[in-house]
Amino acid sequence: MTHADWSDVRGRLARLAAHPDGDTVFGAHAHRWTLEPPLRAEEMAELEGQLRVELPEEYRSFLLTAGRGGAGPTYGLFPLRRVDGRWAWEGDGADLTDRETLHQPFPHTEPFNPADGLPEPPDEEDYDTVEAFNEAEDAYWERHDRLVYAPEHSIGLLYLCHLGCALREALVVSGPARGQMWADDTAEGSGFRPLRDADGTPLGFDRWYRRWLDEADAAVA
Repeated sequence: MTHADWSDVRGRLARLAAHPDGDTVFGAHAHRWTLEPPLRAEEMAELEGQLRVELPEEYRSFLLTAGRGGAGPTYGLFPLRRVDGRWAWEGDGADLTDRETLHQPFPHTEPFNPADGLPEPPDEEDYDTVEAFNEAEDAYWERHDRLVYAPEHSIGLLYLCHLGCALREALVVSGPARGQMWADDTAEGSGFRPLRDADGTPLGFDRWYRRWLDEADAAVA
């Protein structure tokens, strides 16, 4: 089990917030370099009880010692909220996390695209009328969306942030890739892929978050 030390994070964020160029870092206007308060131990126990799964240790320790959301890659980490006794993440795409199936294993370890195998979209030149083409095109994209955006593709994925343009990044909570960060690029037709470091090593939450911090420091240096 990997134990991460987050004791330096708030100090680093404070320095970035105070830097005159801090607001020029991509996404800083959204999170303002601020982390929300950490979870208490009893809140974590309640959260994991509702999810029926223990969160990967690097992210779990972040929630308990650094913060429950806020400053983070791109527009920031989706924050955890307790509403009517139920815990959930909030943000653009946070609802893609299915809390009822988060304990079920995400089966993939290699990139995959749900759209693979679909035929090419209809070509207008193959149809006698505009109406016939429009009907075929509507049917194609309905089939495409049913396949590509089927909820079973994201079982075991905890969505943590968005990059804009409906691109998101998620933490694998259950399955053989547990603890890895993955990109959901289905909005641009590329499917899902593990995020990797420069040497090809899959990124866990700790390295993913700290790589962003290092890049932010470099951007304002």
